[in-house]
Amino acid sequence: MRTGRAVIIAAVAALLAACGPPQVQQAGPAVDERTGTLRVWLFDEANRGPKQATVDEAVSRFEHEHPGVDVDVQYIAVETRSERFTGAFNDPASAPDVAEVGNTDLAGYVAAGGLADLTEKLPQWPESADLSPSALDTARVDGKVFGVPWYTGVRALYYRTDVFAELGLQPPRTTGELLATAQRIHEQRPDLYGIATGGKYHYALMPFIWAAGGDLARQEGRRWVSAIDSPEAQRGIATYARLISSGACPPEQCADMTGSQSVQAFASGKAAMTIGGDFNRKAVDAGVPGKYGVVPLPGDQPGSTAPAFAGGNLLSVLKSSQRATLAREFVQLLAGKEYQRRMYDAMGNLPTFLDVQSEVADRDPAAAPFVRTLRGGTHFVPATAAWSTIDAQGVLPTMVQRIVGGTPVPEAAGQAAASMNAAFEGR
Repeated sequence: MRTGRAVIIAAVAALLAACGPPQVQQAGPAVDERTGTLRVWLFDEANRGPKQATVDEAVSRFEHEHPGVDVDVQYIAVETRSERFTGAFNDPASAPDVAEVGNTDLAGYVAAGGLADLTEKLPQWPESADLSPSALDTARVDGKVFGVPWYTGVRALYYRTDVFAELGLQPPRTTGELLATAQRIHEQRPDLYGIATGGKYHYALMPFIWAAGGDLARQEGRRWVSAIDSPEAQRGIATYARLISSGACPPEQCADMTGSQSVQAFASGKAAMTIGGDFNRKAVDAGVPGKYGVVPLPGDQPGSTAPAFAGGNLLSVLKSSQRATLAREFVQLLAGKEYQRRMYDAMGNLPTFLDVQSEVADRDPAAAPFVRTLRGGTHFVPATAAWSTIDAQGVLPTMVQRIVGGTPVPEAAGQAAASMNAAFEGR
């Protein structure tokens, strides 16, 4: 699931977790009706107009191509989605046939038995062959596909071109150079954060872990085990924490800073760099227009890209749908190439098809760094409902804050690993 839009979505995963994943098991219906009302739930937006206009166009086309079918689209609040989906899973009569689902919520919904398995049907859709493998991975739970990736979102490095020119700097090529550059900027321009990032910005932390060769967790059979305390993960954690503890982003301001606050600090002119998403471009354009550039977040080695968290949303079919074929056909239309292009034009949502991503990068230079980030490889959180618990408990932010406060990295990482394992084991 993406944050902002993707920050909103990734951050509100905790809201789902606070209530826990819906617990209900249900069998699919025996009927597959080809007429009647097809019910669709999509997430509401602060500015729904562009999204709704694009969706309305797809609905009109679908109804024209399917006589006797009415598509009823409801826009639901992201903040209350947990309650809405819990109700839908427990009362199929009130459930939609198709729903927009955040990819970090997917494992919990699958554990609840609420979503249809699309694994065998997906290859029958020719366009699916061009889906980005990393985007499709976010739709999988235990090797099965439970949604079609509708859009994706990744973060890259925003930097102030005017500040870099003033100080004679070039965009950093490694995580080590990133730290050194951020420190130098704050030393020479103490009125600026060298980089705006925070102790509560775990989606900025994750790429440092992955760039160092570490991971959040590993799967052993059907069991997940934390890997956050491995030597590789600890090395990435230490580099990220030093962005704050070194003063490049002063601890007194940055230890409690979230992702949205980090981006806002950059957009308001308080920072020379930040780690932000493609979905943050409008906010940055409004704050420092014409004064910034974007490059992929560098990895540990020159020329490498730090793997980004693959945010984004999916379109899924509910297991209770009595119009499963119509539901899949509508998903294939709205999540297909044509309407992903239209959604990019309307909302700036990065497409999930490799060829459409290339088209977007070719015609919109501002999107190119994010597409390069996607091509550099992305990673995802463990595909288990337990991740919602880990997210809600703030395990990763607490770890970073402890380190910034003086706790040794091995001790803080060990505490985080113990908390993660307790969640994985249901304790």
